[in-house]
Amino acid sequence: MNNAEHEVNAVIPAGEEFWQLSRDERHLLANKEGITLLFDKPKEYTSARVVNIVKKFLNVKKAGHSGTLDPKATGLMIVCTGKKTKQLHLLLGCDKEYEGIMVLGKRTKSFDTETEVYETNDISLITFDMIQHAVKELTGEISQVPPMFSAVKHKGKPLYKLARKGHELERKPKQVNVKIFEVMPVTASELSFRVLCTKGTYIRSLISDLGDKLGIGAYLKELRRTAIGEFKISDAMLPDDFIKRTEI
Repeated sequence: MNNAEHEVNAVIPAGEEFWQLSRDERHLLANKEGITLLFDKPKEYTSARVVNIVKKFLNVKKAGHSGTLDPKATGLMIVCTGKKTKQLHLLLGCDKEYEGIMVLGKRTKSFDTETEVYETNDISLITFDMIQHAVKELTGEISQVPPMFSAVKHKGKPLYKLARKGHELERKPKQVNVKIFEVMPVTASELSFRVLCTKGTYIRSLISDLGDKLGIGAYLKELRRTAIGEFKISDAMLPDDFIKRTEI
């Protein structure tokens, strides 16, 4: 185990002992020493909204999260408070696991459901073997161009703000590692998928690139982050459940 892995393993989420403290004791601990919380972010929540809920209901001034999830995506978010925010850089570097649904034969400007479908193609000649071959080509070390609809900044402005105004800018490709990319048919035009990847991988771009390799287009319909390093979605709580616990 290298030093980075050892440091990540030292990140321990708040357990039942935290919730057994009085409200004042929880607030003091969250502010002074800090705590780590695992959340299951609901659809349409922004990552910032989850952090603000923690700040409000634990009465903390300092809090941050382990990596942004798009509002339409669901799944694991790790929030740290107080001194524990110093651990966030370790969590940002962890591999991420995602599950979701993609639609074949259609393209959108945002590579997901944020924008309307602008192109539809025939998928009747596409076989699962062809899909598997394209998936294999997108597994391992690959070069990926960040989507215009992303938080990547250009001259201080997020690209998605420019994209919503109809602007298209050249983006530099970057290397990412897609360690696992598995797909299964759901319907004639939809596939479920599971991806394990390094930090900075854009799943929307991965799905769009798969559609390009097949020559028919594809976009992301649903996305759920199921793991960050060794932290699993099964251990996370919904924001509403967190709020209820803070009121006890």
